[in-house]
Amino acid sequence: MENSLSRRSLFRAAAAVPILSAAAAGTTSATAAAAPSATIPHGGRPDTTAQRFTVAVLPDTQYLLDDGGSDAEPVRATLRHLDRERAQDNIIFMTQLGDVTEHGTETEMRAASRAFDAAGRLPYSVLAGNHDVSGDDQRGDSPYLRTFGPKRFSRMETYGGSSPDGYNSYHVVRGGGREWLVLALDWRLSDAGLAWTQGVLDEHALPTILTTHDLVWAEDDGKAHLSDNGRRLWDRLIKGNDQIFLALGGHYWPSGRTTLTNDAGNAVHLHITNYQDRYYGGAGMVRYYGFDLARGVIDVETFSPWLLAKDEPTPLEAEHVELSGDVDRFTVEIDFDERFAAFAPPVLPAPLPPSAVMPRGTVAYWRFDEAGLAAAGSDGAPVAPGTVARDLTGNGNDLTSELLHTSDRNALTWSAEHHDAQPARASLRFDGGKSPDRGAVLRTGPDAPVNSAKFESGYTIETFLKLPEPFEGDHSWMGILSWEGRAGDAGKHSGWSDDEPTCSLNLSGERFLQFVVYPVLVDADPTSWSHAIPVGRWMHVALVNDGRHTVMYVDGSKIVRNAAEESRGISTLGKPFAIGGTQSAERYGQGFYGWIGDTRIVSRALRPNQFLTARGR
Repeated sequence: MENSLSRRSLFRAAAAVPILSAAAAGTTSATAAAAPSATIPHGGRPDTTAQRFTVAVLPDTQYLLDDGGSDAEPVRATLRHLDRERAQDNIIFMTQLGDVTEHGTETEMRAASRAFDAAGRLPYSVLAGNHDVSGDDQRGDSPYLRTFGPKRFSRMETYGGSSPDGYNSYHVVRGGGREWLVLALDWRLSDAGLAWTQGVLDEHALPTILTTHDLVWAEDDGKAHLSDNGRRLWDRLIKGNDQIFLALGGHYWPSGRTTLTNDAGNAVHLHITNYQDRYYGGAGMVRYYGFDLARGVIDVETFSPWLLAKDEPTPLEAEHVELSGDVDRFTVEIDFDERFAAFAPPVLPAPLPPSAVMPRGTVAYWRFDEAGLAAAGSDGAPVAPGTVARDLTGNGNDLTSELLHTSDRNALTWSAEHHDAQPARASLRFDGGKSPDRGAVLRTGPDAPVNSAKFESGYTIETFLKLPEPFEGDHSWMGILSWEGRAGDAGKHSGWSDDEPTCSLNLSGERFLQFVVYPVLVDADPTSWSHAIPVGRWMHVALVNDGRHTVMYVDGSKIVRNAAEESRGISTLGKPFAIGGTQSAERYGQGFYGWIGDTRIVSRALRPNQFLTARGR
């Protein structure tokens, strides 16, 4: 529909080739999509467990489905593209925003039905706009209802049901390993329609995308405002239902967006998407909402598959292949777990007993819940000097807490924080620092077996870490864990210092992890370095040695700067093993600053993510 508020100037987009959303599930992947892969069949099913997935949005197509003269091919081309690229772009659903046709006639609806047949196996929703119907959702029979009523969607696996009048429907879709609710609401919801929608929300405590035709209108700069109908929906439906986090509409142009705060104090993102005023009635423009649960964002992009497929587009066609303005290509930041915690908290792995995470060859396993820490306290309670953290293997490698220098009792506290995949639901908070040096450590006794273990056939050392956010204070290099023997005493003189510990995991001032080890048979110090690790986020670190080389993994991913030198065993010298600091020449500098969770040492190479899954031996 033409914007009844005022004529809007056209946004002239730069000619470009769209970057499509990838179906990758990596934890730190970039927003740009991977190139098409021959290993992903066209038309295949999307990966509903992947952390990255796409919801496609098709706005008003009325000028392309008009008895008075039109061309449905751009619509068919878009739908064929979405069906063909379901697996490649990990498209889990497509939602249409109303004004399917110009006049809502039988002839136009038949043409629309044939066009939407091109969607193939792609699940989708359609809703009525004011050019398809008149009045509210109690209007009764219409060509639209006979074409896009419940019968059309009943065979889709995502379809949940429709209102008794048939004009409102909902779908439950799966992406990122969780379910999402999509509401497809008539352009004018009656009181009965509102009551039905509220019932659906009450029955489905799921993150919800609301779609309707008339929601917001936008100024030329893209700043959107609630329309009269949008205000009614906001007041009576959206703001009181915290699960609605994204609301999409068409009807007006230009496109735009705004963010409002609901009754629960959370952000709701409201967008208008409509390109019928653009070249060729919008040229079948489609919008990708690329959800990335790992990065906590929705990457939005807009393009025309029909124009993209042209071998030699004209200048005007090339200008509209992709739209790149601020309202057409942007990123919405959402902490999904936090945003949905009130009604759909994330399903976390259950805590595991020690016996479930001690595979064959486990030398030592320490955890800081009631199972492993004597007198585990409440969150924030100081851990008194002399407190014992039991080695749960029973091998006798118990740790005893000790304050460094003149540190006060808050240098080491018990914490309920933990990595989501950590077997125990607890950690220790170390408040190390310098000027003056301070901190705390936990050390094995002088006769602990781990002090003298050489690990010449291989080893795996694993721990869970978190750095504070913000990362404040005056900090130098800090130790995370180490054996306290000196490299010089082991006859190793090729490293940075003879006083360096024979094996240690450290954190540099630039927040790079460093793992340095002096092997048993050679005078060398093979060293691995991570990237700059983030603050405010738990991570799992694994150091895996196969008897020849050591490889560092962070959250199951191999880091690039792993030592090339051969590394067999560890020159432990019978000196204590410590968590929370490293000793150099019988002295400690500052202790660790942050959280340390479950820590395990195994006398063989394990899969780098085995501690994360804790399955199998």
